[in-house]
Amino acid sequence: MYSSLNSPSKLSGWKSSGGDPCGDSWEGIKCSGSSVTEIKLSDMGLTGSMGYQLASLSSVTYFDLSSNNLKGDIPYQLPPKARHIDLSNNGFGGSIPYSFSQMNDLTNLNLAHNKLQNQLGDIFEKLGKLKQLDVSFNSLSGDLPQSLKSLKSLKKLHLQNNKFTGSVNVLAKLPLDDLNIENNKFTGWVPNELKNINKLRTGGNSWSKGQAPPPPPGTPPIDQSMKKKDKSVISGVAIAGIVFGILAVIIIVLALSKRKASKTSSHFSDEERSSHRRSFTTPFASRELSKDSGANLSKESKGFNSLDSTSIDVKTLQKSPSIVRSSVSDCVQSFNDNEFANRLNARRSTSIRVTTFTLAELYSATANFASARLLGEGSIGCVYRAKYSDGKVLAVKKINPSLLQGHSEEFSQIVSRLSKLHHPNIVELVGYCSEKEHMLIYDYFRNGSLHGYLHLSDDFSNPLTWNTRIRIALGTARAIEYLHDVCSPPLLHKNIKTSNILLDNELNPRLSDHGLASFHQRTSQNLGTGYNAPECTKPSAFTQKSDVYSFGVVMLELLTGRMAFDSSRPKAEQCLVRWATPLLHDIDAVEKMVDPALRGLYPPKSLFRFADTIALSVQSEPEFRPPVSELVQALMRLVQSSSLTMREDFE
Repeated sequence: MYSSLNSPSKLSGWKSSGGDPCGDSWEGIKCSGSSVTEIKLSDMGLTGSMGYQLASLSSVTYFDLSSNNLKGDIPYQLPPKARHIDLSNNGFGGSIPYSFSQMNDLTNLNLAHNKLQNQLGDIFEKLGKLKQLDVSFNSLSGDLPQSLKSLKSLKKLHLQNNKFTGSVNVLAKLPLDDLNIENNKFTGWVPNELKNINKLRTGGNSWSKGQAPPPPPGTPPIDQSMKKKDKSVISGVAIAGIVFGILAVIIIVLALSKRKASKTSSHFSDEERSSHRRSFTTPFASRELSKDSGANLSKESKGFNSLDSTSIDVKTLQKSPSIVRSSVSDCVQSFNDNEFANRLNARRSTSIRVTTFTLAELYSATANFASARLLGEGSIGCVYRAKYSDGKVLAVKKINPSLLQGHSEEFSQIVSRLSKLHHPNIVELVGYCSEKEHMLIYDYFRNGSLHGYLHLSDDFSNPLTWNTRIRIALGTARAIEYLHDVCSPPLLHKNIKTSNILLDNELNPRLSDHGLASFHQRTSQNLGTGYNAPECTKPSAFTQKSDVYSFGVVMLELLTGRMAFDSSRPKAEQCLVRWATPLLHDIDAVEKMVDPALRGLYPPKSLFRFADTIALSVQSEPEFRPPVSELVQALMRLVQSSSLTMREDFE
């Protein structure tokens, strides 16, 4: 921390070469026994940044660096048990780190008067002790997060002079006595519950004029306590009213349609008209309004969200009557145009794009799975190169039969799941074979894996440039983000390593071996040595945060050119993470650990930011590792600052 603050001489007693902050009475430090409990360095004219590895200050409860000239991002690692944190009146930029969400003891957080950007993250769910929150005078934007509702102890909230949008209804139930939301871009109305606050400032927003609209019928006041039974009765009445209202609109539209139809064609029999009417109304009525919504459409839409764009959520309708009108008209329009059937058929035809291969053709294409065609071998099975007479080349993964014993239906489920995964940075499934043996067929990438490029290239090969390495890191992060945040349900990879990152003809990364986590669950060595997160002592312990750790090791390999584990090196350097982590925040040490193959051709600022990103990812405590979405943003900033020429996939 002292080094990051540019070693200021004004901090009496502080040293960069060790010492005892408690025994030697360092300025601004208070201790209990030999443990540092308070760091108070407000208004000291300090420059530089805050430093890293502050999470090791596990006894610090008071942390104040306000009114200095500190810059850079607020580090992800902060004292985890802090109750009071004041970083106001500095020059901090970037986002508010997600690690605040784990600081359950926080009672006072002040980040005012900085240069913070992006949204105020959904980080407040576990901060029930927080009494004061001040993020005023920054450039924060977006809607207020719903987790603000969890701040049951909050008395003071200052959000003024930012760029917040949307409504402030999420604040209505908080026990506030000091609220300042001036000079933002809030819209709607100030809830009546907030108007009783002693210190309330709301000017400088885009509030709606006139009287606020009444709540939907049957909606109780926010501050009125009611029994669950009463709530359910009122909600039931409201829902019933909405349902009948929707039906009424549909009936009117149907009547108009019928009248129009009778003018244009007088040849329909009563039975035909009745049949036409039933086919028109049944999908909407049965899917959206019946409790047994799956009964009529389950055969047609099983496995697909066939009504995503036309479905109506009753709770949403209850909150916002205007949505009722637009959604009903949208549905009527959709069914009039017969789009329901078109959408369902389109989704059905594009959900599975894989081919069934016969065992005979795969044996022929792989020369009877000859050892010369072997591309790699892992705990799940072997991968072979299949070559066809027309020049097409594929990769065939033979699943170890022992993994499917007693799980006969699992293979078809895996094929179905893999067939729906489509992203420019993952290896997509081409086909499968389940004839006596179980195999998965993928595209073949002639450039091989990142592991081969980094560790198996000879002296005559062109090494990966710095820009290409950052691009590979970003593409891989986006692939993981797709699995974690886009797929529903989210998919863990559990096997992220350089040998599972293939490179296409333009050296863009394609993450492989995804969607096979259930197999890894049954293997004793689901990751190569050096990629396991510390908490993963058994296969069932893997989480999204352990995927982030494994990706951090991959980034370390991109930085250093070293393998995750190398038994040929001295014992202290064999495990890459253990050797590199203490050095990642030392500028001189980082420059010395860079892959010699780069020959010094890299932007220093980009190098140090990349090292910081790695340090966040390989922290020993999983709760302090950022979600992969934050890593994507950090790597995007790196790419932009390095002025990389990027493919459309990354834009």
